[in-house]
Amino acid sequence: MAVRVKLLVLLVLVAVINFISLPVEAAPLPGVDLTIQPTDQPEEVVGTVKLLLLLTVLSLVPAFLMMLTSFTRIVVVLSFLRQGLGTQQTPPNQVLIGLALFLTVFIMAPVYNEINERAVQPFLNNEINQQQAAERAAEPLKEFMAKQTREKDLALFVSLSGMDRPKNISDVPLTTLVPAFIISELKTAFLIGFLLYVPFLVIDMVIASTLMSMGMFMLPPVMISLPFKLLLFVMVDGWYLVVKSLVESFR
Repeated sequence: MAVRVKLLVLLVLVAVINFISLPVEAAPLPGVDLTIQPTDQPEEVVGTVKLLLLLTVLSLVPAFLMMLTSFTRIVVVLSFLRQGLGTQQTPPNQVLIGLALFLTVFIMAPVYNEINERAVQPFLNNEINQQQAAERAAEPLKEFMAKQTREKDLALFVSLSGMDRPKNISDVPLTTLVPAFIISELKTAFLIGFLLYVPFLVIDMVIASTLMSMGMFMLPPVMISLPFKLLLFVMVDGWYLVVKSLVESFR
């Protein structure tokens, strides 16, 4: 059951990537017809229960998308950027999450293409079984996450799990690699966010000191510093630099 769940999640992720990359006219929408009928056969009841469990697992696909990809780092950095600018809800959360999602699709496309070629297509062609497909599909994901995971974080979860020291990344189970990957991503995102925050903090300090020296204690420094921060961000082509740095940080 666990192997089927993992394979189903990977199939859904690959299908989403392929669907987005197709032209509009080449992506027909499938029809879905779910019916529930009474039966006296226990086998049919068991099959129905399995189908309902698999559909329930599909609700966890967004969590897999966020935790097993570059989404976490991107969305955290973009949130720090918005806070540094001090623009409150501009850009709105929908825009930041949408940008993070499509950047994730762009960054993870080679990984999912490799999964599709090595695991999904052979499985659909009945060349390999479910177990082999799940193992082949996990290898590209492990390679991607291992490149972004610090050895210290991975050693922590290997030690906590009580397992022997792995010889290579293939010996590390996903249950150990994924949390190590997540905390490594969070640290990297916070470091990038700090570097983005510093120039805006300097502008805030300069504006606040200038207003205090002029005796304008009642005027909020944010009102004066916000236009300067926006001007600085636009003049240096901030979105280009941020997106370029984020994408290159995964190469």
